Amino acid sequence: MNLQDIPYIIYAEETPNPESVKFVANKLLLVSGAAAEYQSPTETKDAPIAQKLFQFPFVKRVFISSNYITITKQPSLEWEEIRDELRVFITDYLNKGNAIITKLPAREVPKDSSFKETISVNTQHNAPTNDVENKIIEVLEQYIRPAVEQDGGLITFKELKEGVVTVQMRGSCSGCPSSTMTLKAGIEALLKRLLPDDVKEVVSEAL
Repeated sequence: MNLQDIPYIIYAEETPNPESVKFVANKLLLVSGAAAEYQSPTETKDAPIAQKLFQFPFVKRVFISSNYITITKQPSLEWEEIRDELRVFITDYLNKGNAIITKLPAREVPKDSSFKETISVNTQHNAPTNDVENKIIEVLEQYIRPAVEQDGGLITFKELKEGVVTVQMRGSCSGCPSSTMTLKAGIEALLKRLLPDDVKEVVSEAL
């Protein structure tokens, strides 16, 4: 049987963020390494599935990556009231062959950056401008990102300035009560251990 002939099966996974649930598919939704987040209907011009999801009044944020969609809800409803409705909708939408994303969101690359990127543009890391920033991105990709993706989120590098690394947390990690603990106890500790001369602190920029 051709992979395309296998129907989509969607199951829901809880995440550390009580407002977010990860809807996992049995097949890839985007090419490996690609990701996109939508925080309002106005951002979904090139994402038909996100457009449809925002028609549910309780949907606050939509994050799509590899084989899952993380949906963050408004706090006015409990997941028990809406989880199955969203799972059935996503399953039907995909099995009808509807488009997921027609064009990934663009990311600006600094014009004065001549440093060669080792990370795909679709991961949405800011382009590294030196060896230290490149090493930080490599650490995030190798050690941090897989664990964050397991929880339905994404972490991306923004900048390194005077020893302070700024990252951005997307998907279920955005606004998650436990993300600060993860940031300090996990990410900051690892980067300071691997790059002790270059990293003093890690902070997260709100999205």
